[in-house]
This record gives sequence, C-alpha cells and structure tokens, in this order.
Amino acid sequence: MYTDLKNKTAVITGGSKGIGTAIAERLGKEQMNVVVNYHSDEEGAKEVVEEIKAQGSKALAVQADVGTEEGVEELLNAALEEFGGLDLWINNAGMENRHETHELPLEDWQKVLDVNLTGVFLGSKAAINYFLKEDKPGNIINMSSVHEKVPWPTFAHYAASKGGVKLFSESIAMEYAQQGIRVNCIGPGAINTPINAKKFEDKEQLETTTSMVPMQRIGDPSEVAAAAAWLASKESSYVTGITLFVDGGMTLYPAFQGGRG
Repeated sequence: MYTDLKNKTAVITGGSKGIGTAIAERLGKEQMNVVVNYHSDEEGAKEVVEEIKAQGSKALAVQADVGTEEGVEELLNAALEEFGGLDLWINNAGMENRHETHELPLEDWQKVLDVNLTGVFLGSKAAINYFLKEDKPGNIINMSSVHEKVPWPTFAHYAASKGGVKLFSESIAMEYAQQGIRVNCIGPGAINTPINAKKFEDKEQLETTTSMVPMQRIGDPSEVAAAAAWLASKESSYVTGITLFVDGGMTLYPAFQGGRG
C-alpha cells in the first residue's frame, strides 16, 4: 500500500507476539526489512521472521533486553550490519501486572518502568543518534495506550509509564522536528491479543470491556498495525508529536454515550 516503505529498514521491539507481531508482519507486507526483537519468546520471533520472508521481504530475529543500553545497541547494530541502515524504530515492547498501589512492590514498579518507559527512551535515543550522525530524516513510533489518558486503578505503574511515554514523545518530537525526525505514539485500547484473548474467554469480562467501547467491539491487532504503517509512510509526512488512538472510541468518555449524565 505504501510504496515509499519498500526496501527501508525497521526495528520493532517486542515483535514476537500480539500487536508487535501484527506490526512486524504488516511492515513485511510493505516490503520493509524488519529486525524483530524478542526477550524470551525465540520461537515466536522465528515464526514472525518466517512469515515476513514468505511475503518476499527480509527479516531477522534478535534477542535483546530493551531496558538496557547494551540491548538497544545490539538491535541497532543488527539493522546496520544486516540491512545497511535504519529508517524506522518502533518501541513496542511493554509489560503490565496488577497490584493495589499500597501493596505494589518496588521491584514490579521498576520492572514495568524499565521496559515501558526507559526502553522507549533508550530506543529513541539510539535511533536519533543514528539519524543525526547520518544526517537523514527518520521516524520513531512509540507504543502508548489509552492509559496515557485514562486512569487505571491497580495498574498505577503501567499508567504512569504510558503517561511518561506521551510527554517524552511530544518533547522529542518538538526537539528534533527541524532535523526531519518524526516521533508519534499509537494508543491501543482493548485489542484481541493472545493475553487479552485469555481474559476475554470469561464472558462477563468480555461484556464489561465491550461496554466501555463506543463501537461495541474489541479491536484486532491488524488495526493497530495499519495505523503503524500509515505513521511510517510519507502519507503522514506532516504528522509529528501526536498519539493516534486505535481504541474504538474508548477515550471518548463512553459512560456519557447517549446523553447520559
């Protein structure tokens, strides 16, 4: 669909499952070279790579901890050595776990922020340094969430990390706009990922979540991937510093739908 993406190179963190897999495979359909990062799911990453190759594109799976400078450097080096450059960096890796805040262990707080926020900082920093060094325009997409805007009790550390991603992304979008580096976020809502699918097997949970979405359905990872492909392409060339919500309207205060309140 986006011919300008052909033969360009993308790094996507957390590409071995869920939304990351959908985005990686969509970029493969766009004929991009894709570095698929994974932390522990080697088999999943290899399956994604094989799917991309089956579409006639090039791909490589790379294990790395995106919460460390060393891990991010490995991903950048893989892109440069295997494909000769970098055009798009997608900070998609993320995690969550549930705790009442007064019982939230510091270790879990730190773990979530290391991946969700520090990982975004480190990935963005590495990509920006490369773009500046090569004096070329570049593109960064950071995976946020509806919870950069919507409070989420018992997931305060997750919400804090996504709120941080929002303002971090807006700040660097402004800082590097004149160098031709675009930075945007995608904010998914309720998406039918493997983790959520397990939760949605509970009919009551599914109905409760669906009732929070004005479109009255759960989203598909491919719909998030479509947003990523657009933000990656020149079709969005005048777009920077936004969060593109892919949420069926979840951020529109659905409790007021129909004039209630």
